[in-house]
Amino acid sequence: MTWEIVIGLETHAQLSTCSKIFSGSSTAFGASPNSQASAVDIALPGVLPVLNRGAVERAIRFGLAVGATISPRSIFARKNYFYPDLPKGYQISPYELPVVQGGSLTIMVGDVEKTVHLTRAHLEEDAGKSLHEDFHGMSGIDLNRAGTPLLEIVTEPDLAGPEEAVAYAKALHALVRWIGICDGNMQEGSFRCDANVSVRRSGEPLGTRCEIKNLNSFNFMDKAIRYEVRRQIELIEDGGRVVQETRLYDPDRDETRSMRSKEDAMDYRYFPDPDLLPLAITPQWIAEVKETMPELPGAKQERYTGEFGLSKYDARLLTQSRAWSDYFEVALAGSGITDKAVAAKTVANLMTGELAATLNRSETDIENSPVTPDALAGLVRKSADGTLNNKLAKEVFAAMWAGEGDAATIIDKRGLQQISDSGEIEKIVDQVLAANAKSVEEFRAGKEKAFNALVGQVMKASKGKANPAQVNELLKKKLGG
Repeated sequence: MTWEIVIGLETHAQLSTCSKIFSGSSTAFGASPNSQASAVDIALPGVLPVLNRGAVERAIRFGLAVGATISPRSIFARKNYFYPDLPKGYQISPYELPVVQGGSLTIMVGDVEKTVHLTRAHLEEDAGKSLHEDFHGMSGIDLNRAGTPLLEIVTEPDLAGPEEAVAYAKALHALVRWIGICDGNMQEGSFRCDANVSVRRSGEPLGTRCEIKNLNSFNFMDKAIRYEVRRQIELIEDGGRVVQETRLYDPDRDETRSMRSKEDAMDYRYFPDPDLLPLAITPQWIAEVKETMPELPGAKQERYTGEFGLSKYDARLLTQSRAWSDYFEVALAGSGITDKAVAAKTVANLMTGELAATLNRSETDIENSPVTPDALAGLVRKSADGTLNNKLAKEVFAAMWAGEGDAATIIDKRGLQQISDSGEIEKIVDQVLAANAKSVEEFRAGKEKAFNALVGQVMKASKGKANPAQVNELLKKKLGG
């Protein structure tokens, strides 16, 4: 019997405001425990919350980015539960009328495109944090995060496995950073996901789901879902049944374990917060936010393929993040190549080739690349004017990465100018032909590989500096090809 995996994700994106959602307390990371928890954040008697306009604007930006409906009216509710790091005894979070309703996000799973539908995205406040280290067997509570603005983004159960879940999480992570509403720092808890996982036999109704809380890395998400799927299938096949519950992933043991029973909405006893007025979002406000929106990844991809003639594959790579797109456009503007298509392809090849490989090897983000987009543009200019061939360009790039200067400086210092003098190249070709009579005979006997061997010998003799096109042309002429 075939098993089907059904996954829905709930993602908490910390909004990039300087102050909390209902108070003026700082949201800066790393402050000493409880130094950023105001009377409003912990709901001392007599205090009143005031909604942060910037948090609402960021929610609107997200709704516009995913093609959702922006609710003209939203009501904040109190979600009641008791936990040590929740000082109020409730969390302020909309229930019936979220700010963002519907919408979708297109993801790539391998070479397959898939649309993931969103249920909602709503504003809410974060809870505090329980600390279990260095307290001599006791736990401590840090309330600095209490009241930090979050946008909880909920999908439909559209994801059919860990690969799709991770692809969606990465796409969402890139999007919230692209539109500037969240810094996406997973180590600091700015972007974390809860995975609702269930399994069912093909054709049967949805199974009982378990929620895996606070997955703060894509790698952990993949491993946690894989383990949970195996656990549920084995449990059912052994005659047991899955219990709806909240689970945690233990990366040291690579397993999920039970945390608490999973509540339903009725258990939270939602009711409208009496201290907060309904939130009204006018069409004018939405229009104002829309004017500040950057060009979105999908629109850029269409422009790159249409205006520059790039392939869909290249366009997707160059828009994997806003930093990649910005880098490409700066380098393109400084390339000095008048033909848009040639310029775009040349820059794209360097970025998706040498730059991407070197970033990956050094585990560096493009924002921290020692080769700036202006510096890459300088390398492109030297390749375009015939100073460098592909082999030399790679050598110059490596030297630029190592901090030896810009392309022009490195070329002069190392004497790396491409040899384009036909007379000089012809001398090298003649020497190679004289020294490789056997390859010459093999080529004339119809062995095409012999020609490539001769090209390789010429390039070796010129220390990689000979213009490849001229080498090929001269060899064919002299060999009668």
